Amino acid sequence: MTLFCLPALALLAAPNVEVVGDWSIRVVAGEATYTYTVPVASGAVVTGEKYDSLPVFNPGAGGWCKGVVLRGIKSDECSARTYLFPDTLVLRGGPTPDAPALVKGKDYEADLDWGTVGRLADGWPDGKPVWMSYRHGMGRIDSVVIARDGRPAYRIGQPHQSLPQQTPLGEGETRVVNIWVPGRAERLVPASILPVLEAAYPEAAKPTPSIAEKLTPKSLAKLQSGEKIRILAWGDSVTDAGYLPNPATQRWQAQFVTRLKERFPKANIELINLGWGGRNTDSFLGEPAGSQWNYAEKVLGCKPDLIVSEFVNDAYMTPEVVETKYTKLLGDFQGIGAEWIIITPHYVRGDWMGLDRERDIDADPRPYVAGLRAFAAKHNIALADASLRWGRLWRQGIPYSTLLSNAINHPDPHGMKLFADALMALYP
Repeated sequence: MTLFCLPALALLAAPNVEVVGDWSIRVVAGEATYTYTVPVASGAVVTGEKYDSLPVFNPGAGGWCKGVVLRGIKSDECSARTYLFPDTLVLRGGPTPDAPALVKGKDYEADLDWGTVGRLADGWPDGKPVWMSYRHGMGRIDSVVIARDGRPAYRIGQPHQSLPQQTPLGEGETRVVNIWVPGRAERLVPASILPVLEAAYPEAAKPTPSIAEKLTPKSLAKLQSGEKIRILAWGDSVTDAGYLPNPATQRWQAQFVTRLKERFPKANIELINLGWGGRNTDSFLGEPAGSQWNYAEKVLGCKPDLIVSEFVNDAYMTPEVVETKYTKLLGDFQGIGAEWIIITPHYVRGDWMGLDRERDIDADPRPYVAGLRAFAAKHNIALADASLRWGRLWRQGIPYSTLLSNAINHPDPHGMKLFADALMALYP
């Protein structure tokens, strides 16, 4: 059992919370003790879900795109990995329970970890429908709240396969701890408890002069004076962000520009979006002349005043590689008179980052992030350190993975806001 002592919130003595059983927690508030039975991990049973046809199973593709994604675990563009109960998947050639079952390895193949299914080329016929039945899990964020009378209460969150939501607070209620229950969780563990230690990211006091005044003075002067400024948002799928419900307003760069205009009322900003999904900086540099992604023509050639770069797909780089490759970019940008802001990347799937939990993860373990910080400090480049904000989400009771719309690496609008927050922290 692990005991967490929470700070006082909203003039109320926050409780101590501990896991006391597979699905139970104890809350001590003042002299009162409350024990709550936490509902087991959420899920659903799907029966006879029709698919008009199956694509050929592609064993060489990423798990989320080897075949059709089961609808119950479908996230934006991908699937919620491990949320399918693999032994429950049954494919039939008709809608009734007595219809003949398809044979795995003969008629079809499946990635049971990712929940994707495809027919075999010499198996189930192309264009012939199948009916699938299975059971799957859904993530859930429950809460312990303190009511206006000072008594704690347990609130069950809204389950979802990729973007579960906390239950809304009632009038006068204060959320003091969240309980993270991922799909297919077998029991609560100490890391299930996410104490609400912060209402928001603790913004540092701005230095004098500000980072923008020191490191991007020319573009800042244009923002302040109303002279036209061209800003290039350069990155990968997180910059393209076509997956968002409303990309025009929800992309990090759109939120950034909107807030720049609020901060600098005279600002006359031309925003150029250059995001290439699934690619990195090397991809742009390797494109031939005439390509819509050619680095010389589309990055340097648009003659931006300010380049803001976001490349989670550069995360393969070691600090030494960052120093070599980004020094080349810096020389090119200086050659056209452009200033540069680098955004550190958001947190992605835990197993890609070596993380096995959603709390106590303030320090980003990726060498790439350490490399960006070292490079920016060495070369006097402005750094919008969004990674710091993602690493502290657990202190607000938020499992960071619940801000990934595809359950892998695509931030939702709230996640995009964290980039804009990090950028605005640079400005006076």
